[in-house]
Amino acid sequence: QVQVVESGGGVVQPGGSLRLSCSASGRIHKIYVMGWYRQAPEKQRELVARITGGDKTDYGDSVKGRFTISRDNAKNTVSLQMNSLKPEDTAVYYCNAEGTEASVSDYESWWGQGTQVTVSS
Repeated sequence: QVQVVESGGGVVQPGGSLRLSCSASGRIHKIYVMGWYRQAPEKQRELVARITGGDKTDYGDSVKGRFTISRDNAKNTVSLQMNSLKPEDTAVYYCNAEGTEASVSDYESWWGQGTQVTVSS
């Protein structure tokens, strides 16, 4: 099995910054893509940012220019630096990893349990 664990959520004032971290561990053969998604109350889960092993990045339109995703391929970790936070960024943030597990050929997607980010004055 593969485990994905997030850390770094919390409460911050509008305009502030937070950094989220995520680590994947377990029977990993190779992780191709790591990313962050978020889900606000009564809304669908949406892409925040994701990054490939070759450091190609994609960002959701609402976070472009404010959030930066980075990755350590050797450690199977991904971080999300969030700046200029807005109340509408309030959500549960989920880390996602896509890849293959040792001795298993199927391409899989693994999710963390989520970490709450609240932007409020």
